[in-house]
Amino acid sequence: MQTFSIEKEFLLDGEPMKIISGAIHYFRMTPNQWEDSLFNLKALGANTVETYIPWNIHEPTEGTFDFSGMKDIESFVKLAQKMGLYVILRPSVYICAEWEFGGLPAWLLKDGMIRLRSTDTIFMEKVANYYHELLPKLRPLQITQGGPVIMMQIENEYGSYGMEKDYLIATKKIVESYGIDVPLFTSDGSWKEVLDAGSLIDEDVFVAGNFGSQSIQNAAVLKEFMAEHNKSWPIMSMEYWDGWFNRWGEDIIKRDPKDLANEVKDMLQLGSINLYMFHGGTNFGFYNGCSARGNTDLPQVTSYDYDALLNESGQPTEKYYLVQQAIKEVCPDVWQAKPRVKQLVNLGSFPIQKSVSFFHTKDDMMTPVYSSYPLTMETISNGYGYLLYDFELKNYHHDNKLKVVEASDRLKIYTDGSHLATQYQETNGNELILNGDNNKETIKMSILIENMGRVNYGYKLNNPTQMKGIRGGVMYDIHFHQGFKHYPLTMSSEQLNAIDFNKQSNPNHPSFYQTTFHLDDIGDTYIDCSNYGKGVIIVNGVNLGRYWNRGPYLSLYCPKEFLHVGENDIIIFETEGKNITNVSFSDSPLYL
Repeated sequence: MQTFSIEKEFLLDGEPMKIISGAIHYFRMTPNQWEDSLFNLKALGANTVETYIPWNIHEPTEGTFDFSGMKDIESFVKLAQKMGLYVILRPSVYICAEWEFGGLPAWLLKDGMIRLRSTDTIFMEKVANYYHELLPKLRPLQITQGGPVIMMQIENEYGSYGMEKDYLIATKKIVESYGIDVPLFTSDGSWKEVLDAGSLIDEDVFVAGNFGSQSIQNAAVLKEFMAEHNKSWPIMSMEYWDGWFNRWGEDIIKRDPKDLANEVKDMLQLGSINLYMFHGGTNFGFYNGCSARGNTDLPQVTSYDYDALLNESGQPTEKYYLVQQAIKEVCPDVWQAKPRVKQLVNLGSFPIQKSVSFFHTKDDMMTPVYSSYPLTMETISNGYGYLLYDFELKNYHHDNKLKVVEASDRLKIYTDGSHLATQYQETNGNELILNGDNNKETIKMSILIENMGRVNYGYKLNNPTQMKGIRGGVMYDIHFHQGFKHYPLTMSSEQLNAIDFNKQSNPNHPSFYQTTFHLDDIGDTYIDCSNYGKGVIIVNGVNLGRYWNRGPYLSLYCPKEFLHVGENDIIIFETEGKNITNVSFSDSPLYL
């Protein structure tokens, strides 16, 4: 049985240890990718792997837990140990990580605006229920129990959000009550205000910093903060940012590989490091996060390539080799090896065989929920994907005003099946004019709202805009309208299997497109989305995530594990009126 402790240095079996770690998120890649990624981390010269644990994937609906497949944290940790790596776990209920709602489950919003990340009674009850399922799985994985886990995090960047020490202490007590006895830590930015607010240093919880440059200056801030509290712990950057995330409609952010290698060298001379990210992976499904800039939400893209040492598909980049060299210069005794590489493939192009308007098949896919006033996604579904509101207005046979009050995030508004407007939460509430100059007695309205991702960082975690769908109402003339049918489109297997492609097609509507094709061989690949508008792609029942012609990415990564030798089925949901005619693969990502 090994031991790990924190004194003036990290001590493994009583001997000093420099932690050289890299972040690999098990939930952003398929289990078959774990081994190659972990091997390449070990080959870099690392001795440790770090991962977050997102609450929202493990308790997708309240009281229902899932630790299977890509969510099997126990298997990931055991594989890391088998490959000779120690593990740092970050099971804090909030993770940021450019992940939907920072890892918090959408169903928390069903209880109204409870105070998240606080001692709010309702919130802490939910936390306790989750930890009751999670922590017994993690306890035997600790180094004190013969496993590889050397440290665990109790909160993440809390100093960038709150300062309630009672909340941090309550979380610590829950964690320790389940037999977690490895050193606990918090990680915050490296300036005094957030370290003061977000740490439990006086409770002997280790303090780590999150930064990716100016290593000497940031390490000095951490050291001074510790000294003020009579601590002489080692310095560690728990998130040494080697790249950055990307948002729709913006240029891809890149970092100079030589600059990174030089900074890594400086950091290793000062202390320990966790490269964030080592391998970023993909925000499959609807799990991409969202940035907030003022009152504007800026959703992040499906790819979590992060300009990391391994790219989205797991291939070593120039950064990998330069950082590997930097590690060797500072730590000449580390074991290193050539990384594993793989060949991506172009699987060809296949014609679309079927299409149908969502408006025409929606009643085959689900039973609508009726309500006098509009309901939010969290109220009637799992809180992800899309929500269609159908309702009828009396036609007064002249132009009339319509506006949607308080809705998130992206609204596609249709009158009698024709597209009227596209609005965002920053612009909904702008008045629209309905043309009533016709013989019809009613105007049929449809509003399709897409949840583009809840914010993962900052004050908007407790902002009503994170409740998706229509929160206020729909105003016709100057009164609120009543009478709505709700169709929550979550892309569940039950919904997808119920699509009736024999119903009427209309490319001008939000539509489903399908193709079935045969493959003799499979491999990691990309799907070319450059001729599409906006939507999602489902491969053999797996939602690859969102595409959008705003870029910067114009393709979606498809691991070979999602494909079959033999028959394959792809369904595309397109919202922008693009008539999709084929599915084409590529052996490399495509950009705007």
